[in-house]
Amino acid sequence: MQDVLNLPVATSALDRDYLMRENAELFDILWQNPLTRVLVLHEGKTLLRDPSATDSGVVGPAPELRLMTVDEVSSAQLRVYLGKTLTATETEPKDTPVVLAVVSANSASLVEADENRWHQLKRSGNGLSDRDSELYASALALANWHASHVYCPKCGAPTSITRGGWVRTCFNENYEVFPRTDPAIIVSVIDDQDRILLGSQGAWGANRWSVLAGFVEPGESLNHAVVREVFEEAGVRVANPRYLGSQAWPYPHSLMVGFTAKVDPEHAHLEPTPDGEEIVKLRWFSREDFIAEAESLLLPGKASISRALIEHWFGGPLPTQEAW
Repeated sequence: MQDVLNLPVATSALDRDYLMRENAELFDILWQNPLTRVLVLHEGKTLLRDPSATDSGVVGPAPELRLMTVDEVSSAQLRVYLGKTLTATETEPKDTPVVLAVVSANSASLVEADENRWHQLKRSGNGLSDRDSELYASALALANWHASHVYCPKCGAPTSITRGGWVRTCFNENYEVFPRTDPAIIVSVIDDQDRILLGSQGAWGANRWSVLAGFVEPGESLNHAVVREVFEEAGVRVANPRYLGSQAWPYPHSLMVGFTAKVDPEHAHLEPTPDGEEIVKLRWFSREDFIAEAESLLLPGKASISRALIEHWFGGPLPTQEAW
């Protein structure tokens, strides 16, 4: 098996051009540049260049973000300078400046009236290029962060948007609030029979499963978070977690850090016990189980690190359905 995962939303194809954020005339400069393109978001949804693009497995065009000229987006509730692209496409050259524009319902209808063409890319983002994956993940995470930081966390006063959309500043105290990223571990747990442990949440369907995950707590290392979360959610002790890769996950603004871990031989007698809150069902799966139950099992979608972790253990693409 490979030592690291080949993950979407995990490679860099964007020069974040952070020094330009300090320029007070940044957006005037960008709006005068004919190369500048705008990534439009409305309620977390964006547009694809070809509305027939799909990730359903059928032959067809790969999804590609529909970037617009500044003249095509007349107004925005929020603008953030995302940076310059490091790769060229058929429609945009390398070093294309890209600005996020979060728009209202009225503005969204002016940009694209057909509601079916607005995509929330948690699933349909599978197949996006490295450039588009990074643009969308950055844009959505920043939009979510701005929506939750309209007011100062210290005094409750309104905040203003500064530094190209990468800082919010308190009106009262000039206190600066920066975008946050919440680290979360996600782990494939393997037993001495080379089976994988999957769990199911209460709100999920009868046969929907995924690997275990949880947020890293203050003062905690990533490795310790793996050990703690697996025990809290499943009552299983693991040892020597091994890092496999990380993936931006902008729902709302997380970084998923992927591991695999073996059941600790000293505690191999412990039976998996769901915590009853986050996890209500647990089950050990063999590769033969996956093959035998391929038509009924529902597993994470191809854009997620959770599916990549399962496929890493399985040894290749899964024969099962995607649940999300």
